Amino acid sequence: MGFIERVKKGNTSSGMAALGNAFLAAIKGTAAFFSGSGSMFATTMHSLADAVNQGFVFFGSVLAQTPPSKRFPTGFGRVINIFCMVAVVIVTVMAYETIKEGWHLLQHPSESGNIWLNVGVLVAALLTDGFVLIKAMNEITQEADDNSDSWVLIRAFKSANRAAPATRLVFYEDLVATAGAIFALLGVLLSQVFGILWADGIFTMLIGILMLFVAFRVGYDNMIGLIGVSAPAEVEKEISGLLLEDNKVVDIYKIRVLQEGRSYHVEGTVELTKGLSLSEADDIKFALTDKLLRSSEVADVVLGIIEDGEKP
Repeated sequence: MGFIERVKKGNTSSGMAALGNAFLAAIKGTAAFFSGSGSMFATTMHSLADAVNQGFVFFGSVLAQTPPSKRFPTGFGRVINIFCMVAVVIVTVMAYETIKEGWHLLQHPSESGNIWLNVGVLVAALLTDGFVLIKAMNEITQEADDNSDSWVLIRAFKSANRAAPATRLVFYEDLVATAGAIFALLGVLLSQVFGILWADGIFTMLIGILMLFVAFRVGYDNMIGLIGVSAPAEVEKEISGLLLEDNKVVDIYKIRVLQEGRSYHVEGTVELTKGLSLSEADDIKFALTDKLLRSSEVADVVLGIIEDGEKP
């Protein structure tokens, strides 16, 4: 697979989010410079952190498409987790700076100007972040194959653990970015229209706290991803169901499904009906392995076969 092909297979949500947040950071930074608004500074830092993070994540998702080699036989799926952990460090630093600035503004509130410039930029940010958030939510439901009729936000939260790490990161970050734009808008309106100057510091600190939440959540998800985590119960149940569809499979003696990014590694032993010859049993094993590998999410399968032990 060439580099261009890997780029095309990279996580589209993170690529789009990186470009969108770079644009937002530029216009927010301009507004913050001319207005002196702390809330605008906070949301600028947030967009800048998101742009850098999601650029890292997109690059990591491209590298994760590298096929297995002799030296790395299991592939490079966990590379994306490493890049996401780097993103977590950046978010944490930006969150600290944001909270520090909010505390300073709370202790020393000051007036800011250019209210309509701030409002216009924040409305544009709200629309942009909202668009990326909706795209990320739809991508999560597609990756998790969730076709239920519930609200897309509910489906995204329920299915997030089955989505790719990069998509999860974009979802959480843009969820907070959308909320941050609303907080910043409230901070600007309360301080500049109603003269409640301390509101600027309060909402600046709130945005920083939300950024810490993203850092913790994404950091935890990717930490367990690096260690190696069991696939969700519904995935294991689905794979077990595929194995039991064969009328020669009596039971599943044991099965273990590990999740690595969006890929699953299946190890198991199935019980076959008595009286089969060795060649017949081998044919069934190969057919079951091929059946599981037809799923794009299953990276490799190691199946063992034993004769039915007639135990319930």
